[in-house]
Amino acid sequence: MAAARTISRRHALGLTAGLALMPRLALAALPTRVAVIDWALLETVLALGVVPVAATELLQFRKTVVEPTVPASVSDIGLRGTPNYEALNLAEPDLILTSNYYEGQRASLERVAETVSLSIYAPGVPPYAAAAEAALTLGRLLGHEARAQAVVVDTKAEIARLRGSLTGIGRRPVLAINFGDARHFRAFGTDSMFGDVLHRLGVENGWAAQSSYSATAPVGIETLARFPDATVIVVPPVPADAVRTLADSALWQALPMVRENRVAVIEAVNHFGGLPAALRFARLATAALLQGNGNG
Repeated sequence: MAAARTISRRHALGLTAGLALMPRLALAALPTRVAVIDWALLETVLALGVVPVAATELLQFRKTVVEPTVPASVSDIGLRGTPNYEALNLAEPDLILTSNYYEGQRASLERVAETVSLSIYAPGVPPYAAAAEAALTLGRLLGHEARAQAVVVDTKAEIARLRGSLTGIGRRPVLAINFGDARHFRAFGTDSMFGDVLHRLGVENGWAAQSSYSATAPVGIETLARFPDATVIVVPPVPADAVRTLADSALWQALPMVRENRVAVIEAVNHFGGLPAALRFARLATAALLQGNGNG
């Protein structure tokens, strides 16, 4: 119950700006020209069937987020942390969506158009529920309430179905990690979307140590030796030099999960995504675990 109260308080704070703006928007026409700074919100509006006029880092988004697909009509307005304001102004948005990650840009964004900040991630708080609330809030803001409710319900149901497909297989703890280089990795904790989804799949997240904003600071690969029974799911990107170096690394090859083929590299997923990323990771992780016969 304590965890539920914490999540509720955190959601109320994170969605305050969006909810405060809704009455004003309800009196006027619904926003039709939406610009999106934060990738989790970009995923979500696309899942709602809304095509924004502009968004950030689209080339990288298409490589590392993958889905939903971004239509070619969406203008790229540069970096998330430092958007191109000339391009943003040219897009003529009537609403800009951002998050707590980019709060330093808030005043500048508000000079262009109404700006709503919806935050999904907070240290120590599993983010799935906040992602669902953000989807519902966006549905209300953008006039797509029924679609938003369907996305939330369908995502939950599909993850439950995937959990059922893992029933009865051998269970090991799972480490979801990302390589910084050949010698270091980050482990995704319980306050990450990947950790939250593993829990919803009925899979133990092997990384019980505290993480900070979803993942640990980089730690040495020798740390993996402390988890001899774990299955490892590697989330891209994987640096090319890491692939080459690990292939020849005696330390890497000696790790139990490597010797016993309990390491799977899945396709790219947004590390700080919304419900679409949660569902994509659930599908990819389930497929990896089933292919490995449920982590052995």
